[in-house]
Amino acid sequence: MSSSTPPADRPVFTGLGVLSAFGTGLAPLAAAAARAETGFTEVTRFDVGRRSTRRAALLPDPPPLADAVLGAVSDACEQSELPSGAPLLLALHSDLRTREVAAEVSRGAVALGLSGVARVYTGACVAAATAVADAAALVGSGRHPRVVVAAGHLVEPGVFAAFDAGRALARDGELRPFSAGRGGTLLGDAAAAVVVETAGAAAGRGVRPLARLAGWGRSGDAHHVCRPRPDGAGAARAVRSALARAGVAPSEVGYVNANGTGSPMSDLAEARALREVFGEALDALPVSSSKSVHGHALEASALLELAVTIGVLGGGGLPVNAGWLGPDPEIELNLVLAGPRADARPRCALSLNSAFGGANTALLVAAA
Repeated sequence: MSSSTPPADRPVFTGLGVLSAFGTGLAPLAAAAARAETGFTEVTRFDVGRRSTRRAALLPDPPPLADAVLGAVSDACEQSELPSGAPLLLALHSDLRTREVAAEVSRGAVALGLSGVARVYTGACVAAATAVADAAALVGSGRHPRVVVAAGHLVEPGVFAAFDAGRALARDGELRPFSAGRGGTLLGDAAAAVVVETAGAAAGRGVRPLARLAGWGRSGDAHHVCRPRPDGAGAARAVRSALARAGVAPSEVGYVNANGTGSPMSDLAEARALREVFGEALDALPVSSSKSVHGHALEASALLELAVTIGVLGGGGLPVNAGWLGPDPEIELNLVLAGPRADARPRCALSLNSAFGGANTALLVAAA
């Protein structure tokens, strides 16, 4: 595995902001995930009387989306003691309000001392992970000493109706990744932000990194507009790319925060992808999907899950794969079912995401 002291041009995380159904900050989210305490409740924010599913992981009194994102950005910048001038990469769901929300976030970011929103990512469930990979490339190439990445999604009636009509939501109101009897996903509120900078820039400011971004990988299946490639080959390529970039062997990965949406087809394809990459080592590798606790936040999901994974490296305990009913005979994973596993403190962990259209991202994080 690569040295615990990364080269000066390697990306590290120095600030983190989180807003989820459990409130502000990573600590309440990580604690809930380690105890399998899900955030799913009956939706009262809008009328779901005609929907097949009526549950989501919601903030009780959410702020406007731009304010939610800016709150996470402010927290990340404060933790990082961030100097002024860094650009912001922003992941949002694509709809009629995307331009308006991005403009609001950009104005607020300038008020916080950043240089505003440089790019907006709307690439479905891999949007935020794609932004993190781009941030790593920007700081690693020397174009910017540091970059802020942020993402946000608040559950609203249009998206909820679309997912419900497409039978993507779990009709029993539980998100059950990799489990027998799984029936789909559940949506969730989230806003998250991270500060990405080079190890040298962080050291020069005297800031201790939270974790380092050891490697990242991206791939495209071009298999189907919404169904995953059944053998998981695209996701496997993304993971292999992240491992190769980091110089890390599969056996050195200590935890996987899987995409795990609870979809019968996508969970099976992901399990096959992990088997292809890790082989027999997968039998002992802890795997779970933190979505089972905080829900699917669409374009913000990858960043929220990255935050959870960073928390694991800090000793927060492995997230439990909630909603478990029993094994699926086609899925052979070492799922985290009994928690909290506070004794497990991996040095290297993988956060994996996939999206409609066959996009896949893998972010490999390592202890600082």
